[in-house]
Amino acid sequence: MAHRPLIAPSILSADFARLGEEIHAAEGADWVHVDVMDAHFVPNLTLGLPVVESLRKVTETPLDCHLMIDDPDRWAIGYAEAGAYNVTVHVEAAKNPVKIAKDLRAAGAKAGLSVKPGTRLEDHLDTLKHYDTLLVMSVEPGFGGQSFIAEVLDKVRTARRLVDTGHLKLIVEIDGGINADTIEQAAEAGVDCFVAGSAVYGAADPAKAIAALREQAARAAGR
Repeated sequence: MAHRPLIAPSILSADFARLGEEIHAAEGADWVHVDVMDAHFVPNLTLGLPVVESLRKVTETPLDCHLMIDDPDRWAIGYAEAGAYNVTVHVEAAKNPVKIAKDLRAAGAKAGLSVKPGTRLEDHLDTLKHYDTLLVMSVEPGFGGQSFIAEVLDKVRTARRLVDTGHLKLIVEIDGGINADTIEQAAEAGVDCFVAGSAVYGAADPAKAIAALREQAARAAGR
């Protein structure tokens, strides 16, 4: 398990007209979570590669790019080349996820694999041996502000057990509905990195919200 809980504010909940300022306001963030949606894999369209390239110039905080897109086999490498720290693709969209992981690592990024709420983790354990991050979706991908699906924590517990026993070497990340009411159960299940959107950017002081969430998670996980 990571030494301390990682908090990754999602700029999907930030003011898109002031993204540079919004990232700086989230002081204390471990990663900046960037939701890339193409209106094909998910029914929403957000930002893409040019914005990631611009963000890289205004922050030293690692960029955690979550690609909710069709054909990540073709597009994921560009985000690694743009300087993203971690590039996550969806197992439901990838044609050759093992090759994607190798390509991302070769380009200097960490490789992340995401699973939707209804996707069985057990079907992809061999694939996960090639990845650095497992992103468990706790809402259906596509829109912010959805309610947390607690049933996905079974997947977190499975992954945590496999990491703790040395069968997998990765960070367990969760995304969707994470806030002061849900972060403790996610931490208890074994999450390392927590993506939080409105819980950070809906707060009067994003930096304070990040610190409070991290403290809650640490306490729940006994760290």
